[in-house]
Amino acid sequence: MRANSYDALVIGSGITGGWAAKELTEKGLRTLVLEAGRNIIPERDYVEHVQPWQLKYHGWGDRKKLEWEQAVQSTCYACDELGSRFFVNDLDNPYSTDPDKPFSWIRGRQVGGRSIMWGRQCYRWSDLDFEANVKEGIAVDWPIRYKDIAPWYDYVESFVGITGQAEGWDQLPDGKFLPPMEMRCVETHVRQELPKHFDGRRRMTIGRAAVLTQPHHGRGACHYCGPCERGCITRSYFSSPNATLPAAHATGRLTLRPNSVVKSLIYDSKTGRVSGVEVIDAVTKKALEFHGKIIFLCASSIESARILLNSNSPRWPNGLANSSGEVGHNLMDHTMGGNASGEYDGWTDKTSYGNRPNGIYVARFRNVKTTHPDFVRGFGMQGGAGRGHVDPAEISGYGAAYKRALHQLGPWNMWLGGWGECLPRHGNYVEIDATKLDAWGVPALKIHCAWSDNEIKMVQDAGHAAAEILEATGAKNIRISTTPTPPGLCIHEMGTARMGRDPKTSVLNGWGQAHDVPNLFVTDGACMTSSACQNPSITYMALTARACDYAVAQLKRGEL
Repeated sequence: MRANSYDALVIGSGITGGWAAKELTEKGLRTLVLEAGRNIIPERDYVEHVQPWQLKYHGWGDRKKLEWEQAVQSTCYACDELGSRFFVNDLDNPYSTDPDKPFSWIRGRQVGGRSIMWGRQCYRWSDLDFEANVKEGIAVDWPIRYKDIAPWYDYVESFVGITGQAEGWDQLPDGKFLPPMEMRCVETHVRQELPKHFDGRRRMTIGRAAVLTQPHHGRGACHYCGPCERGCITRSYFSSPNATLPAAHATGRLTLRPNSVVKSLIYDSKTGRVSGVEVIDAVTKKALEFHGKIIFLCASSIESARILLNSNSPRWPNGLANSSGEVGHNLMDHTMGGNASGEYDGWTDKTSYGNRPNGIYVARFRNVKTTHPDFVRGFGMQGGAGRGHVDPAEISGYGAAYKRALHQLGPWNMWLGGWGECLPRHGNYVEIDATKLDAWGVPALKIHCAWSDNEIKMVQDAGHAAAEILEATGAKNIRISTTPTPPGLCIHEMGTARMGRDPKTSVLNGWGQAHDVPNLFVTDGACMTSSACQNPSITYMALTARACDYAVAQLKRGEL
């Protein structure tokens, strides 16, 4: 065996890379995980218990520094004075867009990737999602159905630990749940009132989240401290450093190499396989090579497309595994911006304590049983209710009485926002921008992406639908927003190396295996054929575990 050679190479250590590492090592493969960013030491890097008043900028951070070094990243709520350490430096990691088509590419380059800062919401897809493309004649058909992935949802949920409530709704299948978190009083009221309105089609449940409500596989239950995006020293929420990477380490077959920027994949034209990867050491800037029998590309949807496009050769002048011409195309993200909030009278004797790392969820109700006249697909709603303190501007007086008045609580408020499905379109794509290099000399990307009328109309409808729910359940002083946020800001980008049945129109088969290069698997968001409206990470995890099982079986049969 040549130097720097392993049974398997995994590129990326986030949600899917961590799962690939766990599955491949537990199945007996010597596995190298390559991570572009630094290592994470929880005792040093997790800072969830630091309070704003203990910080120089009271949690807001040095705004001039953030706007200069992290102009894109700081548009994400979690990129604050402490959380900014988990987001990339935009100067070192440039990309470009069309002037009239902004795209917010939010990235985390460290061991664990964005699994440290993710929102942790976990909702299964149903055949309403897997069959939508073929039924509507949009893009290409998914090569799998719910029955193919359901056992793998079970598998990953049993390890991850998902808090949630079983409901029996067809469009939102139940999972393997830990005890649900408690709804607040106004949320319970809205849940109880909703069936009386809208023909019973709008239904609400507590959020389904990768946060533990009881001890699970050696990890402690959540203690509701709040800022999950800064890390979690008790490992109560799921992330690669908290769960999958420790499991992989326990096998003794994992090698984790941080500060390893993958430039391209090495293609062997004699075998028709990838033989390894070209890497730039992020610290020394030296070029290295690593070799493996199978490769799992899990760098995130856009970054994985970038690696494939940069892996050109005489055999693949337009990027590796790109005989279909679809690598980089069909970029999707979920829409946000359609929302509403309102006040509720009553329950003034109640408040909430702690910081519940979860909200509520209204399952998709558009284009489920009946057809909406303005758009196809639909949206799910997330949100929650709470009480804040009275606005200081509304309090008169001074001295001790004024200070006591500042502790008064205002009325209950509830916010609901729609997360909507984006349709796959060839015209939303990424390409190599050879004129722009990152800090390690790797060609950067130009991103071309914009919402269509379908997404814009869906955002508008989501805002009005949220207001309808609030009004029907007794809210007043309702405020509505119907302005979409830029693509990318939902941080659910996917679709740049889609699965499909036909190699002429897709990059991957139903196992996440490249049609053109059999020992290459792509199981992050790039593999998605459509976007549904549910948060996608639990689907990525299930697809990765399923692909690893298939890949190892093929390897043992000598087919790779």
